[in-house]
Amino acid sequence: MLELVASTALLAIVFCCRRGRLRYGCAHRLLLLAACLACQVVDTPAAHAATAAPRVVVVTLDGAVTPASADYAVRAIHKAERDGAALVVLKLDTPGGLDPSMRSIIKAILASQVPVATFVAPDGARAASAGTYILYASHIAAMAPATNLGAATPVSIGGGDDNARPAEKDAKNKGAPGSRESLRAKQINDAAAYIRGLAQLRGRNADWAERAVREAVSLSASEALKLKVIDLVARDERDLMQQLDGRKVTIAGVERILHTAGAETAGIEPDWRTRLLMVATDPSVAVILMMIGIYGLLFEFMNPGFVLPGVLGAICLLVALYALQLLPINYAGVGLILLGIAFIVAEAFMPSFGALGIGGIASLAIGMVVLVDPDSAPGLEIPLSFVAALTVVMAALVFATAFVAVKARRTPVVTGREQLHGAEAVVLEDFDAEAAEGWARVHGETWRIRSAIPLKAGERARVTAVSGLTLTVEKPQ
Repeated sequence: MLELVASTALLAIVFCCRRGRLRYGCAHRLLLLAACLACQVVDTPAAHAATAAPRVVVVTLDGAVTPASADYAVRAIHKAERDGAALVVLKLDTPGGLDPSMRSIIKAILASQVPVATFVAPDGARAASAGTYILYASHIAAMAPATNLGAATPVSIGGGDDNARPAEKDAKNKGAPGSRESLRAKQINDAAAYIRGLAQLRGRNADWAERAVREAVSLSASEALKLKVIDLVARDERDLMQQLDGRKVTIAGVERILHTAGAETAGIEPDWRTRLLMVATDPSVAVILMMIGIYGLLFEFMNPGFVLPGVLGAICLLVALYALQLLPINYAGVGLILLGIAFIVAEAFMPSFGALGIGGIASLAIGMVVLVDPDSAPGLEIPLSFVAALTVVMAALVFATAFVAVKARRTPVVTGREQLHGAEAVVLEDFDAEAAEGWARVHGETWRIRSAIPLKAGERARVTAVSGLTLTVEKPQ
């Protein structure tokens, strides 16, 4: 709007001057007014935006590279592109993670229109395994002092004879293209070619990258800088911004110069979807959700009409199954967990004197331990402390159930025919003849009784047998 006013004023002044309708003083004052309007136009928010400090987005990836962290990183990079950020900093500290999740992050980095700098920080952090690939794929690779990277050898999931001597392996797998060793070689060759391609793309040390895959070697930050594995070593984010200022990077074939000195840094927090995915894909949480789901459905089947246990159980079970299919799980572990839950439930209904319960606890504990292999998915294994705690809780539940069952067995019967045996009867009329029948009061009720000996009214007797609606009594000893 101000641009339109200023332009109109200038045109009016020029037109009137040419027509001779304005004096020199008036024209001078109007020109001053137009100049002020022009200055105001220059001082608009758009002009401020053009001269504002560059904005740097910081994305923190702490822990194993999982589907949740990959979703968070990819969405953050896309948001930074939409917001016109000058740089994205992936602040990385990871022991490794899942190959599909790692490749999702790398694809987002390679396709990004915003420069991405991976910064291994703070001091003591590491970029092991999957983190090394992400570092190599970034436009800028930086590390803080006392950090390390490497050990990028892919680890297959499941057991096998990988611990056999190399000579034995070669003899066993000779001429067997589909053997485990052959598949292992394919994985390593694929990973080596992948990281070598990333190194060549970014102009970094490709030979060491291949050694990191084939020999699982590692480097400290200073050594990585000497070998040109990374671009720089920075103390913190501020130091990183100072060192990156004026550096040239190539984005989609176009060379850009970074202006990061005094840049405004802003972090991107995970949204609710990412937070939910982070919680659900934790193996410990997935196991708990699976147990809640099974117990909830079981309670609903035993007590139809409660609705809430069935609804809650179905939701928890579906979320657990979704999480488990995203994780590199061992299905033998899942089977052991399900078997353990079945034994624990059966303990409440069968008189096994704790055998089923103890077997269920053992099966549950072993299943949780082997559910995720820590070598195949670093950082995703179920902690032993969690396994021990859950085992203790389930053991307490089993023993409490067994205690209640034993106590219930020892409780005297208070209803039905069985509770009449041994009950006290008060005779209501005389029994003059032997084997006579009469009436007596038992538990406040009047019963027909039969006695082998004479009894007098008011005497007390003990019930010894029940025949239909007639009780057989005798005098107490």
